[in-house]
Amino acid sequence: MSHAQVSQNLLYNNQLDETFLNRQLAKLTHRGIDFADLYLQNTASESWVLDEGIIKSGSFAINQGIGVRAVCGEKTFFSYANALDTQLISNLVDNLFIENVSGIAKAYSQAPSAQLDLYTLTNPLYSMESAAKISLLQQIDQLGRKNSYVTNVIASINLEYDQVYLARSDERQFSDIRPLIHLSISLIVSKDGKLERAGAGGGGRYELSYFSPEMVASYIDKAYEQAMLKLEAKAAPSGEMPIVLGNGWAGVILHEAVGHGLEGDFNRKGSSAFSGKIGQQVASNGVTVIDEGCIADRRGSLNIDDEGNPTQRTVLIEDGILQGYLYDELNARLMNTQSTGNGRRESFASNPLPRMTNTYM
Repeated sequence: MSHAQVSQNLLYNNQLDETFLNRQLAKLTHRGIDFADLYLQNTASESWVLDEGIIKSGSFAINQGIGVRAVCGEKTFFSYANALDTQLISNLVDNLFIENVSGIAKAYSQAPSAQLDLYTLTNPLYSMESAAKISLLQQIDQLGRKNSYVTNVIASINLEYDQVYLARSDERQFSDIRPLIHLSISLIVSKDGKLERAGAGGGGRYELSYFSPEMVASYIDKAYEQAMLKLEAKAAPSGEMPIVLGNGWAGVILHEAVGHGLEGDFNRKGSSAFSGKIGQQVASNGVTVIDEGCIADRRGSLNIDDEGNPTQRTVLIEDGILQGYLYDELNARLMNTQSTGNGRRESFASNPLPRMTNTYM
């Protein structure tokens, strides 16, 4: 699929076009707001779960809709609908409640940039027949049970194909295609009456063929090694002590303990421990923290964020010194800076917020 087909699927198939969207945005800007956008989205998702040697569940869903946003100073006015229809969209725009906005601040002035091309546009839901997806899970079950201590294998595949189209009041329009796949494998092992469980897996913005036999075998080996290690592990002593974290999913601790505190909205409101500390030492010497949304094929990567800005490499902490925060357009404008390409929406039914992409130390 190409970006032109996003226009076909989200606009033309629903009797919409670029001119209609611009006309709706003009109705909002004529009401004196700073900025407005229309965010159209179609997300198809599929999942399969194998447990105790059988397929326990399978699901397929399509979620589609539009979000209408108008921004005036610090205020955001928002409405959404889970359908794409000319009359419905026109009604959403006409009925959007906007308070008295006279005497508001300057308009948005984010500089346009070229769109990135970081991952495949292939739809993973249709890159393999359902029977082949089930067969993959059954093969995982058989491979996992080759180890005599394994009593059960739980494996799941989750696939997503997200199409978005964004129309902005500065007359720029964008589209993006966002495939996402994930394979999860858990093994339950038993020895001398003791049970333990461990898991492994991976994914990203790939075609389903990414899960090669070698890749699957590496996940099984990792899960088995961890589960067997837990069988022999001793209880950790209580109290404070140094902790050594490996790379990979241990980065979730960095994400939660540090990353959220570096997001622009929390710092603009002064509610973060990092508020007002740019240029100060906030971590040990040698510690550098980076948010990078432009790494090819990674699950946190995006060609554009949900406001149409290219993602980028943003150094947040360098050698222990706080360098800056993550911004969407609203918070960047209110803090007199530029977006870092971190405007993220949960879906068309949500406002964009400054949130992380791929964050690492």
